[in-house]
Amino acid sequence: MSNEKRSGPDRSSRRDFLKSATAVSAGALLAQGVHTSAHAAESNSPNEKLNLGFVGTSGRAKGNMKELTQENIYALCDVWQDAIDAAKKDFLDGKHKAKEVSDWRRLIDDKAIDAVVVSNTDHHHALCAVAAMRAGKHVYCEKPLSHTVHEARVMQDEYKSRRDKIATQMGTQIHAGDNFRRVVEMVRSGAIGPVRVAHVWCSRDPEPVPRDLAEEKIPTGFNWDVWLGPAEMRPYNQQYWQGGCTNWNRRWDFGNGVLGDMSGHLVDLPFWALALHRPTTVEATGSEPDAVACPDWLKVTWEHDKRDMNPDVNVPLQLHWYHGPEGVAEFRQTVQPQIGDDYDLKRMGQGAAFIGDQGIIVANYTRRMILPKSKFADYEPPEQIIPASLGHHREWTHACKTGEPTTCNFDYSGALIEHNLLGMAAYQSGKKLNWDPDALRFSNAPEADQFLSKSYRKGWEF
Repeated sequence: MSNEKRSGPDRSSRRDFLKSATAVSAGALLAQGVHTSAHAAESNSPNEKLNLGFVGTSGRAKGNMKELTQENIYALCDVWQDAIDAAKKDFLDGKHKAKEVSDWRRLIDDKAIDAVVVSNTDHHHALCAVAAMRAGKHVYCEKPLSHTVHEARVMQDEYKSRRDKIATQMGTQIHAGDNFRRVVEMVRSGAIGPVRVAHVWCSRDPEPVPRDLAEEKIPTGFNWDVWLGPAEMRPYNQQYWQGGCTNWNRRWDFGNGVLGDMSGHLVDLPFWALALHRPTTVEATGSEPDAVACPDWLKVTWEHDKRDMNPDVNVPLQLHWYHGPEGVAEFRQTVQPQIGDDYDLKRMGQGAAFIGDQGIIVANYTRRMILPKSKFADYEPPEQIIPASLGHHREWTHACKTGEPTTCNFDYSGALIEHNLLGMAAYQSGKKLNWDPDALRFSNAPEADQFLSKSYRKGWEF
């Protein structure tokens, strides 16, 4: 980090606020409805192993397995037997035999399973996670938690109704890192004054989506019907899924493109640092709308009314998202002149910029800087108030066993995903929308409410 010795304004007056805001949970500033310890007495000893059911066994699922090998891999679920076999080879010692299924619906009611790790395609996440919560199981779910705004709200409500009995965590692993914590403290300390605008950008440039795919033979051991799940039935072609999330999440039927994939990580930082929750308006522009493919580039603007940033500041905020070449170019044209020669934004492919009345903070997963350099040459960072995480996955397993809180429970992370996916509804509607969070509708454009939910194939109703 650049610049080291001058404290932000009113540092001592904000110290108590920072402490009180973090007291509920290590690193969970203003997370809504943190997990309580009421069920701790019913849990196993923290030293006992959880029986885990893994939904998905390749891609991100393997990363999750690697972090959870201290627990018991009780069940493996994947639509492709080859993926299950590869996971067994990588993570089981040959002596332990895990239960194997291709349909996660057969896994949920197994009473021997304590907790479920959801790492399959986006359009399954909410269905699987809600079913697991209703079965009384702890849930770790990869981001995004849901495929629609409606699903995200259900995720929040289902968790809140059971938070004294289950532990939940969304897979936004960067939230547990040191850098995000330090940036949150800097913003909250008032180092750059009131923040009225924040920008988040991602330079990912998705490839065009293949069309008119010819029917291919379904590979032996591949459950195509379950892979499609709630999506409309269609002939099999490996190009629907091969290559992982950056392939299939480009299609509306299975994902929400770059915004759905990356905003859970990148928007998390301003959402946390600025204590955001429900926006008041949202609008979006992007590439030409397409019935099959998510936008190649996108700009989204959410407006938030007054909020409790810190005891001294209540100001409206505009939060902007940009992805794709056109979106990122607009971001740089907007923000680079405010930064000047202090830093070339082309050097940072993704990140967040907080524009305050007295300065600018630019950060990504591992870097942070406060600008302009001439003003903050002697900047002294605020006291470190937010404790180090146990580790993103360990937070969750520890909570499963003890009832202590997680930092990305489905109340906090569900609100984050709901917020983000409102951007896709605005893009699809082509209008600036006024959000009524209590009624779960757009007050100025009822015709846009259709983009808050979706239809489900028979047998996969939500």
